Amino acid sequence: MWEIARDSGVLDLNSPYAYVLWGAEFSESSVVVEVGDRVVGFVTGFLRPSEPDTIFVWQVGVDADQRGKGLAARLLHSLMDRLAARGVVRLRTTISPDNEASQRTFGAVARDRGMALSSEDYLGSELLGEGHEPEHLYTIS
Repeated sequence: MWEIARDSGVLDLNSPYAYVLWGAEFSESSVVVEVGDRVVGFVTGFLRPSEPDTIFVWQVGVDADQRGKGLAARLLHSLMDRLAARGVVRLRTTISPDNEASQRTFGAVARDRGMALSSEDYLGSELLGEGHEPEHLYTIS
């Protein structure tokens, strides 16, 4: 997961430890796809303590050779399908204004599921460090 995030050029890169910990401690709310013995895609998320019917997606990463095949959307559908039995009916994530690929992916997932997609201002760039765009909160419900 760390290598995919590092090579993406878009995702904020966390430490390798963070990705290992995420896989160990948040495996119910995350998905990893392998081809052979190589990880080619992942989605990391957590169930929001303040909204137990909501999955918050932290990152979606797809290896460069797998992009354009709809893998990110399939990962999100898989995650939502898996968590539906727990009563999860909403997905939230943040997306920066320049990340049109993620905006399209989350829009497609909402359409495929017959759900609404909304967005609102969430985190200003002044909170995220020099050179980081603001993050808008997207909700599929």
